[in-house]
Amino acid sequence: MEYRWRYQDAHGHDVTGPDVTFADQTEAEEWFGAAWRDLLDAGVDQVTLLRAESEVYGPMSLHPAG
Repeated sequence: MEYRWRYQDAHGHDVTGPDVTFADQTEAEEWFGAAWRDLLDAGVDQVTLLRAESEVYGPMSLHPAG
């Protein structure tokens, strides 16, 4: 099964983000670790990791805790 990220705004509405799929969870998380700042700059406020259509975890805010 493939993994992918669902991108949302601060209100939980889906927004457009990179249409990228990953073979496993580790690959998805490594990609996210490198891309989260660009996603935030593009208007993504939170993400959820999906395996097929099932939620693995999330939503997870992209805003640093402060």
